[in-house]
Amino acid sequence: MELKQLRYFVAVAEELHFGRAARRLFISQPALSFDIRKFEEQLGVQLLERTNKEVALTDAGRLLLDEARRLLEQADEVRRIAGRSADGLAGRLRIGFVNSMLYRGLPQAMQRFEADHPAVEVVLKEMNTAEQAHALQRMQIDLGFAHWGHFPAGVESVTLFSEPFLCCLPAGHALARRKRIELGALAREPFILFPRTVSPHYHDQIIATCVEAGFSPQIRHEARLWQTVVTMVEVGMGVALVPAALGRAGNERVVFRPLVRDPFESRVMQLTRTGNDVRAAYDFVGYLTGVGKP
Repeated sequence: MELKQLRYFVAVAEELHFGRAARRLFISQPALSFDIRKFEEQLGVQLLERTNKEVALTDAGRLLLDEARRLLEQADEVRRIAGRSADGLAGRLRIGFVNSMLYRGLPQAMQRFEADHPAVEVVLKEMNTAEQAHALQRMQIDLGFAHWGHFPAGVESVTLFSEPFLCCLPAGHALARRKRIELGALAREPFILFPRTVSPHYHDQIIATCVEAGFSPQIRHEARLWQTVVTMVEVGMGVALVPAALGRAGNERVVFRPLVRDPFESRVMQLTRTGNDVRAAYDFVGYLTGVGKP
């Protein structure tokens, strides 16, 4: 059975006239009659009753008509999906992300993107910067949102967002009343920081910035995720320097204060594989940066 045979049968069944069906299909009437008879022979049933004056569906023909329409619709959908897949607008979009992206609009961008691209399934994978770079090289993700770093060959990076680090303090801390914090005022405070293996660049920058301010930070506790860092500050375990995006979490038990002098910025990088032609990946970035559809 061929799709062409189903299309021919549906045209005749809907027109109930070989001449009109042939014109609709842009073929000759004798050729259409021949193909329909051949189709009936292959199935071993009569689908149409023919007289000199009319064409009518048999019981078998009526049953087949609904199924034939359904199969043709499915075939059309397969063609549409195949075409969209070639453009990167169908299938699965795998995105690596660092934890702070949850406060930079990533969940909202995903919802808007999926609503406009129902044929694309977005899969989020939380990874640190190094893990994302390796995953791109191994074709395990299509797009990454990471912190600044040195990236290996085959991984392209573009700065997507840039924002200052803020001082994160318990709401009841004495320094919380200040509008801006002098970094040196934190010299005697216990710090909460992520391990160097998580982000060597920012780990080293935070320590170097404190040293420039005249003290070596007392790193009392370590946590891998920014959320965990903020939670530990919340319960009074120490203070921390965190990206400004964390201040959007709406936690009333901690305060975020800018530093008197911004020592460095938190940069979020868009990572792609060199030669990556997944159109959906670039469309997604548009949604994240506010260029996408509202």
